[in-house]
Amino acid sequence: MTWWAGIVAVVGTVGMVVAGLFAARATTRAAAATAEATRAAATAQAEPNQRAADLAAFREIREDMQKDIDELKLDHLSMRRLVRAFAGYVAELTSQMRSQGLEPPAPPDRVDEYNRTGV
Repeated sequence: MTWWAGIVAVVGTVGMVVAGLFAARATTRAAAATAEATRAAATAQAEPNQRAADLAAFREIREDMQKDIDELKLDHLSMRRLVRAFAGYVAELTSQMRSQGLEPPAPPDRVDEYNRTGV
C-alpha cells in the first residue's frame, strides 16, 4: 500500500464519518420537524371539536342561569304585588281608624317613602 492510498483511505473514512454525522443530524432534525408538524395538525384537528364542546357547555350554563333569572323575576314580581296589596290594606285600615276618630301611629320612614314614591 502506498502513502497516497493510505491517505485517500483515511480521508475517505473521515469523510464517511462526517457525512454520517451530518445525515444523523439531518435525520434528527427532520424527525423533530415531523413530530412538531404532527402535533400541530392534531391540535388544529382537535380545535373544532373542542370549540363545539365549549359551546355546548356554555349553552348549558346559560340555560341554567336563565332559568334561575326567570325564577328570581317571578319571585320579585310576587313580592312587589304583596307589598302593594299590603300597602293598600294598611291604607284602608288607616282610613277606617280615622273615620272612627282614632289617629293611627305614624308609619316608619321607609313606609312613608314608599307611600310617596311607590318604590
